[in-house]
Amino acid sequence: MNIGGDEFAAVRRSQWHNDERSNMFKDTKAFSGFSVDDVEQAKRFYGETLGIEVSDENGILELTIAGERPVIAYPKGDDHEPASFTILNFPVDDVEEAVDALVERGIEFERYEGFDQDDKGIMRGNGPDIAWFRDPAGNILSVIKPD
Repeated sequence: MNIGGDEFAAVRRSQWHNDERSNMFKDTKAFSGFSVDDVEQAKRFYGETLGIEVSDENGILELTIAGERPVIAYPKGDDHEPASFTILNFPVDDVEEAVDALVERGIEFERYEGFDQDDKGIMRGNGPDIAWFRDPAGNILSVIKPD
C-alpha cells in the first residue's frame, strides 16, 4: 500500500483516536483553580461572606463546594490579574433572594453595558436569571437560576 504524507497522517490520527490513549483524561478527577492577590482576604470572603468551607494548605486555598471536586485559589500577589470572565457560578433557586442576602453582606453587583439588568443588577428574560459580583481580588462570580 502506497500512502502519501497527508494520507499517512490521517491514518495515524485515526489510530490515535481509536486507541485507548485518546481516553487518557476520561476518568481523571480534574479540578479548577483561579488566582487571587491576597489569600487571607480571599479566605475571609469565601469562608465568612459566602459561607463556603475553606481550607488553607501552604498558602493555597481549597474551596469545598457541592460536588465531588474542589476548587483552588492560589496566590499571585502583585502579578494577579482579575479574570475577565465568570470563574464560579452559584446555582440558586431564587436569584433575587440571593442578591438581597449578598447585598446585606456588603456585596455590590456588577452592571454591564448592553445587558438588560434591573436595579438590583439581575438580568432576566435572556437566558437564565443571573447577577454578577466580584471577589476581593476582582474575579467575577455569579448567582444563577438554571433553566
